[in-house]
Amino acid sequence: MITMKIALDPTPFHHDYSLLEFPSVVAELGFEHLQLTPHRDMIPFFNHPKADDELVRQFRKACSDAGVGIASVLPVLRWSGPDEDAREAAVRYWKRAIQITVDLGVNVMNTEFSGRPEKAEESERAFYRSMEELVPIIEREGIDVRIDPHPDDFVENGLDAIRMIRGINSKNFGLVFVACHSYHMGAGMLEIMRAAGDMLRLVHVADTMDHHRSHGLRYITNPPGNPVRVHQHLKIGDGDLDWDEFFGGLGELGFYDKPDTVMVSSVFAEDENAHDVSRYQLKTMKDYIARTR
Repeated sequence: MITMKIALDPTPFHHDYSLLEFPSVVAELGFEHLQLTPHRDMIPFFNHPKADDELVRQFRKACSDAGVGIASVLPVLRWSGPDEDAREAAVRYWKRAIQITVDLGVNVMNTEFSGRPEKAEESERAFYRSMEELVPIIEREGIDVRIDPHPDDFVENGLDAIRMIRGINSKNFGLVFVACHSYHMGAGMLEIMRAAGDMLRLVHVADTMDHHRSHGLRYITNPPGNPVRVHQHLKIGDGDLDWDEFFGGLGELGFYDKPDTVMVSSVFAEDENAHDVSRYQLKTMKDYIARTR
C-alpha cells in the first residue's frame, strides 16, 4: 500500500459540472483525491478569491460526502509580478487563499513562480519581497507550498527552480515537477529529480511532444524567433516523454512511500473524452508505480 496521494485535476470538467459536483465526479472515476485548481467560483487565475466562508464549507462537505480528499490547493497569482501594484494585490489574494486552504482542512498548496521571463531580475526581486510577508503566515499555518517552474515564467529551468526555492530558506517550500514541462526545464528528468531529493513533493502526470525535435521545426510560429512556449497536457503515451525514466526516477527517490507526496493526473487535451482519459490515467499510473516502486 503506497502512502502517496493520487489525485485528479478536474480542469477538464469545469465546463460541464459545477464546483460542488467535482467531488462526486472524481469519486465516480475511481480517484480518492482531487487537486483544487483555479476555478472562477473559488480561486480564479490572477484575481481575488471568489469563495466566501459558506461556499468553502459547502465544498468541504461535498468532498466529505463523496469520500474524496483534497490533496492540494493550486492558486496561480502574480506574487512575482514586476508591476508592484499587481504584486501587492497578489499577496493579499494569497492571504485569502491560505485561509481557504486552512478552512478546507488542507495543508498543501502548489503554484507557479508567476513572474515574467523578459523581466527576470525584477521578477526575482518581487518574488523574494512577497516571501518576506507570506513565509511567516505559511509557516504559522503549517502549509507546505510547492512551486512549478512553468513555461514562460522567469524561472523555467528545473535546477534554477531548486536554487530559487532553496533561497527562501524555509522547510515549508518544495518543488513541483510537471512531466509535460520537461522539455522547457533545461536538464534531464533524472538530473532534476535527484538534485531536488526530498524537495520534490508533488508531480503532475501528462505527456507532451518534444518541441526541440526536427531541429526546432516541429512547431512553426510566425514571425520566426518569437518567444512563444509550446507544450501539451496529453494522456500517458501520446507524447514523447520517457515514462519508464519518470516513474523509475520517482521510485529511486522513494516518492511513492512518503506521507507528504502527491501525484496528480493533469490531462487537458481531450475534454470530450475526459471520463475515459481519467480512468486510463489512474490505471496507467498505478501500473507504472507497481513496476517501479
